[in-house]
Amino acid sequence: MIDSHTHLYDPVYDSDRDEVLVRAVDAGVRAAVSIGCDLESSRRAVELADRNPMIYATIGVHPHEVKDASEATWLEMEKLAAHMKVVGYGEIGLDFFYLHSPADIQRKLFRRQIGLARSLGLPIVVHSRDAREDTLAILKEEGAGIIGGVLHCFTGDLETARAAIDMNFYISFSGVLTFPKAQALREVARRLPLDRVMIETDCPYLTPVPHRGRRNEPAYVSLTAQALADLHPVAEPDAVKRITAENTARLFHIPIKDS
Repeated sequence: MIDSHTHLYDPVYDSDRDEVLVRAVDAGVRAAVSIGCDLESSRRAVELADRNPMIYATIGVHPHEVKDASEATWLEMEKLAAHMKVVGYGEIGLDFFYLHSPADIQRKLFRRQIGLARSLGLPIVVHSRDAREDTLAILKEEGAGIIGGVLHCFTGDLETARAAIDMNFYISFSGVLTFPKAQALREVARRLPLDRVMIETDCPYLTPVPHRGRRNEPAYVSLTAQALADLHPVAEPDAVKRITAENTARLFHIPIKDS
């Protein structure tokens, strides 16, 4: 498996990060992508990836944080992108639920970051909450399909997922897929082709059942894989783990080997 979306640089892991990674490997995780959300976390993601062979990094500014970005931010992002372990740009996008940054600034800088990702040749990691129409419109208008990407922690409807797939995007499911009240989301996951699906923890957040209420970690991505497998019966027991890992490796150009 590959955990396609983590925040392993988070200080909540400072006391036992090595043990967390050992548990991940024991659970069958071969790689994890550590996602930048602003300049400082992007730096930490790259530093962590530089120190650990199984970790890769993305860089970018989350819609919550774009109000604080400056011209120096984009120059520094370009410098960070030169690191060999940087495999994507994000997470970027729109969040009209919290509006920690004004909507007009979010839209403007979502477009700018898609353009920057295109210039860098990096696929994008998209955060979208309560912003379906704007997200899809901007992705289309800015030619994001040229570089492709993933709608992370997907909780939307089938129409949105299919529209994104048609634009060369993957759909990533988190531990939310295991929540008892997520039946509608499970129906969406059941109807999507496995060759366009990825799995993630978004750790330390969104811990799957039966560990809800605890800190999330990459080992738990196996629970999301199992939930997805339950929706896609296949002959090979580990097919969902393999296929989602191949999808993630393909998008981010991550080399993976069997253990």
